[in-house]
Amino acid sequence: MNFNNVEFVISAAAVKDFPGNGLPEIAFAGKSNVGKSSVINRVLQRKNFARVGEKPGKTVHINYFLLDKQCYLVDLPGYGFAKVSQSEKERWAKLMEAYFAENRIDLGVMIVDARHAPTNNDITMASWFLNSGCPFVVVANKLDKLKKSEIVPNLARIREDLELPEDCPVIPFSAEKGTGRAELISCICDAAERKQKANT
Repeated sequence: MNFNNVEFVISAAAVKDFPGNGLPEIAFAGKSNVGKSSVINRVLQRKNFARVGEKPGKTVHINYFLLDKQCYLVDLPGYGFAKVSQSEKERWAKLMEAYFAENRIDLGVMIVDARHAPTNNDITMASWFLNSGCPFVVVANKLDKLKKSEIVPNLARIREDLELPEDCPVIPFSAEKGTGRAELISCICDAAERKQKANT
């Protein structure tokens, strides 16, 4: 798959806006300030393709990017929402619930902060993936902010707190340096291939 061949498709505000052509969907989830847009930009080797906001919570719709006309990268609104009104939080939550209820996800990419223990929202998100049976990987972003001696114990803590099975990858990642990009790309390609095979 050519990761340089990517185009923005739609910023979906409701279920009716979701594309209906059955292409694989790789959904990126993470709390508001975890660097989700930066991870997507690093995967695509584009600086500002997915918008990087100064204020957390910049993604308020579900943004679809078409990758090499073969699959969608789906940028979900950040959870643990930023400082917005209660009604806006509820609107975001309903949109997310509607998306998850559609069972459209072929691979979840759950992004956490490598420096810290997972939040309650992270644990809830991981539980959703585990309970739904949806395949997912955990991307431990901001690896470049850790000392070498902190990496192994921090990754072990993330795996333990999220109660991940052994076959769920935890990818050490740095959107800044590009660490982990090849491994994440491999997971995305495998998921897209699985869906295409299932459809033929």
